[in-house]
Amino acid sequence: MSEPYAFTLVETGGPEILCADHIDLPVPGPGQVLVRHEAVGLNFIDTYHRSGLYKLPLPSGLGAEAAGVVEKVGEGVSGYREGNRIGYFTGPLGSYASHRVIDSDRLVKLPEGMDSEQAAAVMLKGCTAEYLIERCAKVAPGQAVLVHAAAGGVGSILLPWLKHLGATVIAHAGDSRKAGIASELGADHALCCPMDALAGEVRALTGGRGVPVVLDGVGEASWTASLGSVARRGLIVSYGNASGPVPPFSALDLLSAGSIFVTRPTLADYCATPEEMRKSAERVFELVMNGTIEVRIGARFPLLKAADAHRAIESRSTTGSTVLLP
Repeated sequence: MSEPYAFTLVETGGPEILCADHIDLPVPGPGQVLVRHEAVGLNFIDTYHRSGLYKLPLPSGLGAEAAGVVEKVGEGVSGYREGNRIGYFTGPLGSYASHRVIDSDRLVKLPEGMDSEQAAAVMLKGCTAEYLIERCAKVAPGQAVLVHAAAGGVGSILLPWLKHLGATVIAHAGDSRKAGIASELGADHALCCPMDALAGEVRALTGGRGVPVVLDGVGEASWTASLGSVARRGLIVSYGNASGPVPPFSALDLLSAGSIFVTRPTLADYCATPEEMRKSAERVFELVMNGTIEVRIGARFPLLKAADAHRAIESRSTTGSTVLLP
């Protein structure tokens, strides 16, 4: 489409429900800016919204992350002007669009040398990695950490970040090709065994102790393996549902696993204010620009082919980040 367009979710279901409509070019109100998107980030949470796993009031926009250029500034906006290169990653939903209006306090300025594709590929996933490692699990040098889906969008950022902090990384991936990617990313041990064998492998690598921290974005399929891999008084951070939500469990299950801790965090609670959001993004940009984190874009799709991108990420056939191009 050559005219402005946006995706609107009017029902939940499979990827086939995704379609775009022409829109009038929106006008920014007080405190808002008009952004022309150059790249949109695809994240697993987009599929949860589309499918109805995470309930939304409908109709709704879709997508929380994008990067582009400020085209118009509303009354009362300070700190931004036309032509600024910006990004955002905490919504509100509506990034699946060629243009949109958004509150200026949702924006971050992109550093020199970072293009829009890199920004859209790394902001949400990178800030997820930041809070998981540095504020939620508070990983310490020398700690062993199990990372599920280690070659995926978040996993491919978690691995080099953990190594940068001096952790010992045990990575698990879905096949040998992805395990090879995990090794390239710095994993000390890159596994691709079946889930029902993973806990035994982790125990063997840790002298039977298990790992103090498990970072689990897979969910249902990995839950039993995570319980079997975590050390006494260790922590499971369940931050995603790539295979479906974690099954119901009881407090006694946590006792049986060794008096362990479990948390189910979300980025919205760790970037709850503009200050938290910008500080998190600055940390990510710092590690990207100094070479600690390489932005790995595994696939690019036209935004108008968003349905194909959703099929690819849900089939777990992608590695690294996927970006959608308006």
